[in-house]
Parts: sequence; C-alpha cells; structure tokens
Amino acid sequence: MNDDITPALDKEATLKRLLAGYGGLVLAYSGGVDSTYLADVAHEVLRDRLRLVIADSPSIPRSEFEEAKALARQKGWALDVIQTREFDNPEFVKNNRNRCYVCKGELFTQMRRYADDNHIGVLAYGETADDLADVTRVGKIAAGENGVVAPLLEAGLKKDDIRALSRQRGLPTWNKASFACLASRFPTGRPLTLDEMAQVERAEEILKKYGFRQYRARHHGDRQDGDRQEGDRQDGGICRIEVDMVDLDKIISPDVRPALVQELKNAGYRYVTLDLEGYKTGGAT
Repeated sequence: MNDDITPALDKEATLKRLLAGYGGLVLAYSGGVDSTYLADVAHEVLRDRLRLVIADSPSIPRSEFEEAKALARQKGWALDVIQTREFDNPEFVKNNRNRCYVCKGELFTQMRRYADDNHIGVLAYGETADDLADVTRVGKIAAGENGVVAPLLEAGLKKDDIRALSRQRGLPTWNKASFACLASRFPTGRPLTLDEMAQVERAEEILKKYGFRQYRARHHGDRQDGDRQEGDRQDGGICRIEVDMVDLDKIISPDVRPALVQELKNAGYRYVTLDLEGYKTGGAT
C-alpha cells in the first residue's frame, strides 16, 4: 500500500462534496471495508441527515451482522435493520448468473420503501472504482434501474485508497478481509437451500475460530444439483477450503489439520478438501 495518501485525500474531498449535495441519504451498510468507510465520511458530512440500513438476510453470517451493528453503535451512526426476502424469489434460489442482480434488486426495493417512509430522496451503496472491472458484479445493473448512487465510484476511490483512508480515520475495518455473501460459496447453477447456507456458515465460523484471515468454505454436494430439496437429510457433501497462500503451512500442520477436519465433519461434511490454488474471488463457479 502506498504510504503517500495525498491523491486519496483529494478523492475524499471530492466524495465529501458529492455527499453534501445529496441533502439526505439512505446508505446500504454491511460492515465491510467500503461501506464502513463511506458511512464514516457520510456521517461526518451529513450527520442526522444520514440513515444507514443493513439487510437481515440468511446470506449474511450472524457474526458479520452483529459485528456491523456493534460498530455502528460504537460510532453513533443511525442504523436500522431491513428485512430482505430474496429467498422467496425462485430466480435467486436458482443461483444462476443473475443471482446478484436479483439480490441487489430486492435490497434496493426495500431501501426505497424505507426511504419513502422516512421522506429521504437519495439511496447509495458502496460500489468502488475497482468494481467497474469486475464482470461478476451485475448488482450494478439493479442499482442503475433503481436510481441508487455510488459516491465512492463517482469520486474515483479504489480499494487501496479506501483502506489507506480508513486506516487514517482509525476504522477497525481498514485491514478487514474481503467478504462476499454466503450464496457465493456454491457453484453457479446449484440451487440454494437454507440448510446448506447454514452449513457453510458453520464451516466458515470454524475457519475463523482457527485464526485464518482470508478464507472460503466452498460447498459441493454429492447429489445432482436439481435433486436437493429444502428439509432433506444432509447428504454430507464436500467442503473445499480456500485460504490465503501464506496460511497453507498452518492449515496442514499437525496442530491444526486433524482437529479442523473433525470439526468440519461435525458440521455435516463428508469430505474436507484443501484447494492448493489458495483463496480467490469467484472460486465456487
């Protein structure tokens, strides 16, 4: 990370001007690096004209959800929980290429209702300048359709900028690992179930407990994708673990591997495997 953050500070000044022009704002907040930084700057600029909303969804691990709420309380941000029901939509459950579009569409629909109820005109989310190059982020289409602004993107802020500025602000998320919703742990086209989502969440809580920073528990089942129904007996399946390359020695060490494997089997998996390519985004596809 570049120690000279002067260019990033210039972008932050642009961000503040953008935020000041909104008047009032409803911001999608998750507790991740980007939305936390945006919330901190927006609170500085808008104060009581800012409302944060966090989605209560099975796709979000409970630990992440609770940590995000705790940080908002600590910072004195006005935060409300909204319920999203993407699992009620068959197009989301299919887990096809448009899953993120469906999910973001549901989020923005609920945000618009919240904003209308509170007489606030502008909705925002934490897309960054880096996200333009990520073809998997089809949620940006839903943002455009719902008139949701992306002030970090408009200000030209990239991930490295945001981490450096977050560190300067003393935000605990400045070095937080990247995170994506639990639905991303399943191969595209494998229908999603709440049971398996909960199984993945248990697996990743185990990896977190062992001190891994950047990790994924990718879920691969034994059955044909279309055969699994909600409420069926767990068939076990395969947990394919991805960790940062620097942690490969740790995860295969005698002090960690046997106990970790046993705990993951206790979480419902029949087989536990390690991906030798290490952590990578989009690794379940």
